[in-house]
Amino acid sequence: MDIYERARRVAEHIIETEETVRQTARVFGIGKTTVHYDITKTLKRNNPSLYKEAATVLEKHRQERHLRGGAATKAKYENSREEAG
Repeated sequence: MDIYERARRVAEHIIETEETVRQTARVFGIGKTTVHYDITKTLKRNNPSLYKEAATVLEKHRQERHLRGGAATKAKYENSREEAG
């Protein structure tokens, strides 16, 4: 599979599942940087309409990441409290 095909598949996956870059990287067996590059560089040049759809999902995740991080920290401390108690 060439990089253009991979970029298209990655974007379609992100749009369909609304998964994060990290989750998508695991699915495709590639790095987070590669996922990001495929969307923001390769796809933007070769398929602007698909890029816009995928970029919308990625922007939503960017805006929500502080919430996910806070939830993960809360769960970590709750689990450590349960184990100690």
